[in-house]
Amino acid sequence: MQLAVSHINYLCIMESKRQLRISRLLQRDLGEIFQQEMRKISGGAMITVTKVNVTRDLALSRVYLSLFGTEDKKILLENIRKHKGEIKYKLGVRVRNQLRAVPELEFYEDDSLDYIENLENLLD
Repeated sequence: MQLAVSHINYLCIMESKRQLRISRLLQRDLGEIFQQEMRKISGGAMITVTKVNVTRDLALSRVYLSLFGTEDKKILLENIRKHKGEIKYKLGVRVRNQLRAVPELEFYEDDSLDYIENLENLLD
């Protein structure tokens, strides 16, 4: 019985093909927006969109960003969050033919590279 319950939980966590397709679309377009159009926000820092998760109802997307070339990543992330409306508008212009509505954007720092670097330093 325990195996059946864990199997059901696993199926609930999986993303549908549509969610995955939309996640990839948003990741590509947001990456281009940050690289080409949002330089004033970044202040010279390099912003990379590492992952996008979209909810089942496609109303919310969680965007994970790697931030390089900045002294204070928290200030940069807050600046990005302040310009969320502008970023969503630019995204809407790009995906207007693929999506009926642009999902709300939530931005998070992807610190997995920092974590890996810290582990490597500890192992050395």
